[in-house]
Amino acid sequence: TQTLADGTVVTVNLTDESANISPSMGSTPLHRNVWVNGKAAVHLEGAGATGADIQPGYVVACQVDFGAEAGGEAGSTPVMNADGTVSVPVDGGTSAGVTLGPGDAVSVDILDLESADAYGGESHSAYNSFEGTDGSVTWADSTLGVSGCAGYAQARSYVNVSVETDNVSSTVTLWGQPFSLG
Repeated sequence: TQTLADGTVVTVNLTDESANISPSMGSTPLHRNVWVNGKAAVHLEGAGATGADIQPGYVVACQVDFGAEAGGEAGSTPVMNADGTVSVPVDGGTSAGVTLGPGDAVSVDILDLESADAYGGESHSAYNSFEGTDGSVTWADSTLGVSGCAGYAQARSYVNVSVETDNVSSTVTLWGQPFSLG
């Protein structure tokens, strides 16, 4: 819970977190794969609290690499519910990849919300916007993978909540517990 400069109170909860280490498709000690689950819930209090943006993700790190790449796969298309929450069913798929150097850590977004832009093309967003005082995002069996990592690899979840009122614009971050990628 954090109180912003204008008195708006932002409460962020990260629950139902789990990580299931699974064999990678590469079947070598240099490849890591884990399926992650979690739920981020936000509650706002205060006269100026009219909504926020929720951006869940993971920081993925590798101790030593052989041209390592890290990536995330949402494994689904997020669905906006009538109450302003987002659920992530386990079908469809999106993915992203980044290169890790020795000792590097990179951020991997969980959400890839797709919509049409003003010109009919695709627009992608890594956050869920909600109006009102409560919002949440749930993800299940989202894949995190690291390839080419010769040393210890770990990840840590985070939730960024961006709040904007008439008097303040702020981002509150909640960190989860670090865990091994195997």
